[in-house]
Amino acid sequence: MSTHLLTAALDAAERGWHVFPLRPADKRPALHGESVCPLIGDCAGGHRKWEDRATIDPDRIRRAWADRPFNIGIATGPSGLVVVDLDVPKQMSSTDTPSGVTTFGALCERAGQPVPATYRTRTASGGHHLYFTAPPGARLTNSAGRLGKLIDTRAHGGYVVAAGSFTATSPYTVTDPTPPAPLPDWLYALLAHRQSPRGLMAVPLSPKASRYAAAALRAETATVRAAHEGERDCTLLSAARALGRFIAWGDLPRSVVEEALQEAGESAGLSSRQCRSTVRSGLNWSIARNPQRRTA
Repeated sequence: MSTHLLTAALDAAERGWHVFPLRPADKRPALHGESVCPLIGDCAGGHRKWEDRATIDPDRIRRAWADRPFNIGIATGPSGLVVVDLDVPKQMSSTDTPSGVTTFGALCERAGQPVPATYRTRTASGGHHLYFTAPPGARLTNSAGRLGKLIDTRAHGGYVVAAGSFTATSPYTVTDPTPPAPLPDWLYALLAHRQSPRGLMAVPLSPKASRYAAAALRAETATVRAAHEGERDCTLLSAARALGRFIAWGDLPRSVVEEALQEAGESAGLSSRQCRSTVRSGLNWSIARNPQRRTA
């Protein structure tokens, strides 16, 4: 299995995709965190995160995958990729909940566009990853739900699990080997348009309340992004609980807070699903305890 994974990692690097090891049969990075960084080797000049250490150097890849069956992470930003992640509903979800594939198909139809033909993989959970090359000069970041329910994207600050990797239940496989197509202009327009400022401008309370809420949102998301490994989920939960009161008071739309915290959590290294669960739990807890709208 180690040989198979090494071959898959080298194949990805040959495409120009920067790879780094994930834990065996897992989706989490196998690299050390900042709190236990030995400050030697790659980190001699200071701790380097997985995005900085991802590589296309075949010799480094051979050394990394020489002894253990590490799964393969592709750092989308350095690789010049934008990956659209089409997820599937959780087992406990309503039977009426559409999958990300269905929602994305409807999005394409509304835009008057065909579903793009591009490199596609099937994930271990049954979802799909659509790989696109990023527009020259653009610096897109991760998004969660911006294109629709159960549709996330990975760009700068994000990574995807490469084909050839596997979990305890299923492998990641290529379903369309077509080379990645350029990100369609209409999708780029949707992803480049920042929704949060528009949402904040729509808050119907006093400018002072809105400024205070916006400052709190910036501060809490910055804290989440800077959280150390082992503290990230707890930090995200604390941020969600702190910001939930602004939703209850009417200072911030819930969609704005959810998107901001989701992006911050993923930038810190948490999985998309873990972020969604933690943010939902923290906001629900806070909103239930702050039911009164604050007067201006």
